[in-house]
Amino acid sequence: MSSGLLTDTLSERHFRSIAEVIETQVGIQLPATKRTMLEGRLRKRVRALRLDTLDDYGRHLFDRGRLADEFVHLVDCVTTNKTDFFREPAHFDLLRTKLVPKLCALPGHRGERPLLKIWSSAASTGAEAYTLAMVLQNLIAEGGRFDYAILGTDISTEVLRLASAGIYSDEMLEAIPAATRRRYVMAARDPARQQGRIVPELRRRVRFQRLNLMDERYAIDRDVDVVFCRNVLIYFDRPTQRAVLERLAAHLRPGGYLVVGHSESMSVAGLPGLTQVTSTVFRR
Repeated sequence: MSSGLLTDTLSERHFRSIAEVIETQVGIQLPATKRTMLEGRLRKRVRALRLDTLDDYGRHLFDRGRLADEFVHLVDCVTTNKTDFFREPAHFDLLRTKLVPKLCALPGHRGERPLLKIWSSAASTGAEAYTLAMVLQNLIAEGGRFDYAILGTDISTEVLRLASAGIYSDEMLEAIPAATRRRYVMAARDPARQQGRIVPELRRRVRFQRLNLMDERYAIDRDVDVVFCRNVLIYFDRPTQRAVLERLAAHLRPGGYLVVGHSESMSVAGLPGLTQVTSTVFRR
């Protein structure tokens, strides 16, 4: 097997074929400007499969019929998984001060301890889902009388594996407020590892599963209280954005909320059955 020089590139045919598969199956567009990025990320798959070149990888996918076997790994290479704890903190402040009290007062939730269902629909490595758990657990510690369950979904199996483990670098964990971090993050026994793990109490409350937002149907409950779908729609074209948002909204209970990123709110405006609460929060 050759060493695979960095000057190795995909042929135009194989680049176009991969771009078409990703756009059709995942909804992410790969214009020519993304070609170098794609080639850089695919080189690890070339090495893992003991192939010689990127173009040999293309032949592996399309000429030798191995696309189905490789698809999950291809998606892992293509998707961008930027995530942070307490990203866009105003959303979590709103959840704590406004949304949870309103949800607990819904007719379907009146009772001793209503169960709130929260869905992080583009969970990446889990920071958003665990942030939600921290916010809700803090509310319970302050006397909130409710229970909660959080689902995190993503198309990438690799990031879901990391999310389930709940282990993060100290640098990433710095975004968590100090008191909250002390309560919900266990430091590594060896300080040299410079990482921490989300406490079992929260990990038990958060479940992760693979889901492709491009699928026509989602195997998700249809009485979800809050759906977070932030900073993922920007990778889709407008018709795909609308289709995804309609499917997500269909899983909200009446009175439930859809939360999107600041760059995505225009995609939700005018969606049937949703009323705008703030610039990025919509109520069914």
